[in-house]
Amino acid sequence: MSSYLELFCGVIALLIVFYYYWVSHYDFWRKRGVFGPRPHPIFGNLLSLTLARIGITEVVMDLYKRYKHEPVVGLFEGISPILVIHDPDLIKTVLIRDFSFFQDRPHTVHERTEPMSLNLFQLDPVRWRALRPKLTPMFTSGKLRDMFALMVECSKCLEGYLNSAVSIGEPVEIRELTAKYTTDVIGTCAFGINMNAINEENNEFRQMGKRIFDGTTEHTLRLKTRLLWPKFYDLLGFVMPERTVAPFFTKLVMNTIKYRREHGIYRPDCINMLMEFKKHPEQIKGIELTDTLLTAQAFAFFAAGFETSGTSMTWALYELAQNHDIQDKVHKEIKAYHDKYGDTFTVESLNEMKYLDKVFKETLRKFPAGAILQRRTTREYTFDTLKFSLPKLVHIWIPVIALHRNPEIYPDPEKFDPERFSEEQVATRNPMHYLPFGDGPRNCIGSRFANLQAKLGLIKILRNHKVDVCEETRIPHEFDIGAFLLQPKGGVYLKMTKLK
Repeated sequence: MSSYLELFCGVIALLIVFYYYWVSHYDFWRKRGVFGPRPHPIFGNLLSLTLARIGITEVVMDLYKRYKHEPVVGLFEGISPILVIHDPDLIKTVLIRDFSFFQDRPHTVHERTEPMSLNLFQLDPVRWRALRPKLTPMFTSGKLRDMFALMVECSKCLEGYLNSAVSIGEPVEIRELTAKYTTDVIGTCAFGINMNAINEENNEFRQMGKRIFDGTTEHTLRLKTRLLWPKFYDLLGFVMPERTVAPFFTKLVMNTIKYRREHGIYRPDCINMLMEFKKHPEQIKGIELTDTLLTAQAFAFFAAGFETSGTSMTWALYELAQNHDIQDKVHKEIKAYHDKYGDTFTVESLNEMKYLDKVFKETLRKFPAGAILQRRTTREYTFDTLKFSLPKLVHIWIPVIALHRNPEIYPDPEKFDPERFSEEQVATRNPMHYLPFGDGPRNCIGSRFANLQAKLGLIKILRNHKVDVCEETRIPHEFDIGAFLLQPKGGVYLKMTKLK
């Protein structure tokens, strides 16, 4: 009997030790004088987020409201501390002034389990510093002009598709429409392939795009495992590697490179740049240019390029359908453009459409692609104004959507108002209060490309069509909490009619 009692007491003692081991970590922010919600033992502050009961938007918006006068807020993911930064000067410190201390992102590369995680967005600072300068030339003004001509060809297919789709008279699912258009643009600009997603119902490339971003059960399980047990996730690579996306893109990229070399084909796109890397690997020092690493860069261009721009176009049309006065101004500007240039599109002439630019910027204010920007300390850092230090590997969150919807910065933030981006109003705001593409050295490398393809697509849709809400339109909208980006739940259905 005594042996059972001793065993019981031993188990209780171990549980107590285990409990206090976890709880002891929760002094991290208190010792530094940082306010924040009280963490739950073991799970910290993000249990509901981890279990997908709420989305990241709700988390950061709630924090911003509860601690709006605090420059920073302390959270815990399990026992790992997260610093949420509200103050714009501190945000600038992290993104720009002292970038070298925060140049990492907490998106760990899992090369064996998830080979496409070797992309520029997720790479560690060493490989990122070596690769980023070599990829940047792809988005110079000259290269963008070359790719813009390819975008125009894709936009003509979009225009033709709309003419037949609208004639049916049924509501159009806008998110699928815009995703197909941007898939075609990325296909031709990145891979030199006519993907024809706009005209094929079950297009292979569009289906692959859905697998990347839609919240399937497998996708969700992988995401949660990656976040909660990253070391275990690495081990899964030996038995359960990602078997669909990585093989598809590796075969696509390597076969395209081989075909072009054999036939002497040149195109101003991502594949050509990867071919140059393979031809002259000595230009990128300090990293091994494996086929997987190269493919991952093309994959990132595809994934980020079609989804972010397509979703932004969707939100823009969703707002224009509810604000006909703004839509009328866009129609007027598009007509003036065509009266001046006809069907000729150039990067320079597109930039003359100032009101459309305001509409797109306001869309990205209200619906940024990601709710937060994330960074991670690469070494110990002391904030001068806060008088405390952070050790290496502490996560940083910058709550973009909360900044964009702060009523003290953007009055009546739920209102869609493009005039917020008049020169006069922009001059009154801190630049760190508008971060749809991030800022600093590790900002979005393809932001100019994204702007061009989205604006061109909107012009083609709105030139001859009017968008309205219908019975299937969800008002107010809901975000898909299982999605990686800020996507509309259940799609966006709008009525489209031909302009007279």
